[in-house]
Amino acid sequence: MRLILNSFDVKKHINFNIVTIISLKKFQYIFINRCNMCGIAGFYSKKNKEEALDILNRMLSLIKYRGPDESGAYYSPDICLGSVRLCIIDLKTGQMPISNEDSTLWIVFNGEIYNYIELKTSLTRAGHHFKTNSDTEVILHLFEEYGVESLNMLNGQFTFAIWNNKKRELFIARDRVGIRPLFYTSTEDGFIFASEIKALLEYPKVKPKISTKSLSQVFTFWTTLTPYTLFENIYEVSPGEYLTINENGIHHNSYWELPIYKPDEYLKTDLDHCINKFDTLFSDSIRLRMRSDVTIGTYLSGGIDSCTTTLYIKNLIGKYLRTFSIGFTEKEFDESSFQELAVDYLKTIHNKINCSIEDIAVKFPEVIWHAETVLLRTAPVPMFILSELVNKQNIKVIITGEGADELLGGYNIFKEALIRQFWAKQPDSAYRPLLLKRLYPYLSQMKSMNGFSLKLFFGYKLEETDSPVYSHLLRWHNTSHIKNYFSDDIKADLSRYEPINEFINKYKTILEGADLLSRSQWIEMKLFMSGYLLSSQGDRMSMAHSLEGRYPFLDHRIIDFCMRLPSNLKMNGLNEKFLLKKMMNGKLPQQIVQRTKQPYRAPSSKCFFSEKSPDYIENSISESNIREAGYFDFNKVNFLINKLKYGTQVSEIDHMAFIGILSTQLLNTLFVKKSDSLFEKSKNVIFNKIVIDNK
Repeated sequence: MRLILNSFDVKKHINFNIVTIISLKKFQYIFINRCNMCGIAGFYSKKNKEEALDILNRMLSLIKYRGPDESGAYYSPDICLGSVRLCIIDLKTGQMPISNEDSTLWIVFNGEIYNYIELKTSLTRAGHHFKTNSDTEVILHLFEEYGVESLNMLNGQFTFAIWNNKKRELFIARDRVGIRPLFYTSTEDGFIFASEIKALLEYPKVKPKISTKSLSQVFTFWTTLTPYTLFENIYEVSPGEYLTINENGIHHNSYWELPIYKPDEYLKTDLDHCINKFDTLFSDSIRLRMRSDVTIGTYLSGGIDSCTTTLYIKNLIGKYLRTFSIGFTEKEFDESSFQELAVDYLKTIHNKINCSIEDIAVKFPEVIWHAETVLLRTAPVPMFILSELVNKQNIKVIITGEGADELLGGYNIFKEALIRQFWAKQPDSAYRPLLLKRLYPYLSQMKSMNGFSLKLFFGYKLEETDSPVYSHLLRWHNTSHIKNYFSDDIKADLSRYEPINEFINKYKTILEGADLLSRSQWIEMKLFMSGYLLSSQGDRMSMAHSLEGRYPFLDHRIIDFCMRLPSNLKMNGLNEKFLLKKMMNGKLPQQIVQRTKQPYRAPSSKCFFSEKSPDYIENSISESNIREAGYFDFNKVNFLINKLKYGTQVSEIDHMAFIGILSTQLLNTLFVKKSDSLFEKSKNVIFNKIVIDNK
């Protein structure tokens, strides 16, 4: 061991504490011993080490919140890899990057592999030697042993990058349903990847430009179509996809696809057997997701999904559990009574925070910074605020109930599709459309609607029941009204583009032969869950506060089981989540088990028109900024603003339109114009481990 600080100018290019440098034949290791959810970044590009490490540092600094505990880097003349780490598994020896036994493979990793203990046991028997207790090293040895097939052996949520020194090849992969994000782009001098888009923008020659096609997609689906992002020439690795990058280019492959089954492929068994099977799978999913070297908490909304998750955890650990929830000062959105009922029954140590419309307005720019996309609703903001509360309680891992609604028919869009299909058999019926009023008791305008007005609103392409996307046509049509606010230039640019046709052409073969509910579920999971729920409302909001979310309902074994269930075990008539309710009957209070699904909602555009509205709002929607950005027609936007301020006939689409316009303007300010004046950003990272491979 010897100090060789003169090996390269560390002080000039890297922020650092006191370091120890070890020189070997081939490698130089620089590390700090410090007492895995992460952010990763890197590029396949020939650069000298000083320049490469400086770029990598700037990339990682922008996502430091994803891994505030430590950071590391690997450099060779062809590749530079880095990570910022949130220590959850193996707090002492899991520093990245990590290599295999002969240092021919190097990995950076974001996520958790829940079955890593079982995999490690198997690999040890096969002769592999481990120098850490981390799940990161397990991935590396598994890949070394099985190659691409190793992806199918992983139970977890992950993105990772592996550099093969022998092949001079980069391998990157993403988990099955896209819980963890990974983005990439290319320039003339290389391939660049990172956990978030903002990190990519620190690479030279990567210039942000909002894509008009992507805007059209968001103002249709609420999200972009994978692999597109809101920015031109910046893409996301699709769920269940892996890429290989070498001197011959970028190669895309899929190792998993969200399953969908035809009725003759459904499980042919009784209700009790299905309940027992689901109980077994869910119990094991909970067991695996409780693996952690830090304290775990749960979100407790008062609904059956979060209550079920919390109960199973309590039954497993047999002690008090930390739970968290959010309430609203606006009573229309507040679910505190059910949260209190759940806490009293489950006997948890509970923390709650109330969210006001002023809170939402103040935090909105920061939420857009983390979401990196246009939002049509404010719902991610309270989740951002709740994550901050959990972080302040020194909790690094939170378990949630996401996925249950998608898998077990919990959403109104599924019921709406079935009612519309029933109505389409007698399209002139004055009574069948009245069934729709049952779905939205929380919407005041629904109460006064008669059969005629319901037909005007819900009758769009009513009789096109053979469409593979029948369930979502109405939602997409209504959302598309927001495009009327586009400027003439944007409309001209999009004149020949229809996002719905692109989606149908891409997936219609997969959807053929499935029943309406299965198609509805598949579309919701493929598009909305991955692109919005797990991203804008999930990973981005929690990781903004260094908080890892875990989702036991989204274990791939549970996904496959639920997609094989007969439709009547998921939605029995209009009784959603039938199987889950039957399973939890007698285990939770009846008020919770039999409670009709209430969607998570937050106050909308009124947040931005209060007396305490922050200055950024008026500036973002000013005539000069609207015209300068060029995305929207100012006269139409101004009409909408006046309608929201003073009008009485304000629709949900009006609210969504304004939020979409405001978030687009903020994205332009934060990413295209690169203004950093709206809030304080992260300081530079300190590399705790650096590996220099000069060969």
